[in-house]
Amino acid sequence: MPINALSPTEPTIDTSERSSGVAVLDRAFAILNAFGPVDERLTLTELSRRTGLYKSTVLRLLGALEHGGYIRKLNDGQYAIGHQPLRLATLYQRSFQIGPVVEPILQQLSRDMGETASFYVRQGDQRLVLYRVEPSRSVRVAIRVGEEFPIDKGASGKILLAFTESLDPRGNDVRAQLWAVSYGERDPETVSASVPVFDSSGQLVGALTLSGPKGRFDAPDTINVALKALLDGAKRATVTLGGMGERYDASIAHFTAPSSSVDRVSAK
Repeated sequence: MPINALSPTEPTIDTSERSSGVAVLDRAFAILNAFGPVDERLTLTELSRRTGLYKSTVLRLLGALEHGGYIRKLNDGQYAIGHQPLRLATLYQRSFQIGPVVEPILQQLSRDMGETASFYVRQGDQRLVLYRVEPSRSVRVAIRVGEEFPIDKGASGKILLAFTESLDPRGNDVRAQLWAVSYGERDPETVSASVPVFDSSGQLVGALTLSGPKGRFDAPDTINVALKALLDGAKRATVTLGGMGERYDASIAHFTAPSSSVDRVSAK
């Protein structure tokens, strides 16, 4: 069920036509949040159902959102997201000031490994895809920029938790080795590997990640090569951002050694 969606048995939140400005904003945000990751268009009736608002209120707010460029009314009478959220998303990406640093590294990782390369940041209890590059091959892990996933699942989630909750002993191994691997935690058919990127103050910027189908990405040799490539890329990004690249050297050396391998038990 989409974010903020209400079940049919819940009472409507539209108890009065007269509302404060904050309440109006909350209702407008509820309409925007009613659109899920796969919703290209929604009807007035569906928006009313998902938000718990009267159709008359939804229609009035849709008019305002359409005027501001946040909603588009389509020829068939349904509604879709407008252009303004894309502009704001671009500004959001730029606010991290890492796009020019991270995107070329993602492109190289995806090209060299033939898998999906992405960069995640933490948003509360979610991990958000800030940048991603997908390979040209038909069978691949498909994710969207702006998509959110639970932070307690996946390799990137382990990285984000370990380096934002430094007192939690469950992240000790990840903090020491500077990498994490996930075998089918979010999607049983997907394997992912992730490493941290730091800024000039040593703070975590985000998680550099490679993901691929389990059938071709979970072999030990493949994971080793992926982690070495990720660590190399994270070191370059960290140095470019003014951070200390030396902190990666021990981990990179581990995967450079001929006998190196990832133990699935220790990677969990």
